[in-house]
Amino acid sequence: MAITAKNITQHEIIGLTAEISDATNQSLKGIKGKITDETQNTITIQSEDKTRKLLKNQITLTIKIDNTTLEIEGKALVGRPEDRIKK
Repeated sequence: MAITAKNITQHEIIGLTAEISDATNQSLKGIKGKITDETQNTITIQSEDKTRKLLKNQITLTIKIDNTTLEIEGKALVGRPEDRIKK
């Protein structure tokens, strides 16, 4: 099944490249890198200079897949990844 804006929360996001397009802490905005880990409440992004662990409910991610750009509210990703994928 192809990843779309409607079903992105049902897919594994580790390994995708993401950019923080909005955040409650504006200093996080613009962070870009590869998603390397995900827990119930956090997402880890490896950028060129460092690894950052961010709270999902405080960020909005922009993910490019092929020629499609998807914007995802981090709140939609809150929950254990293995349970979210089953939904």
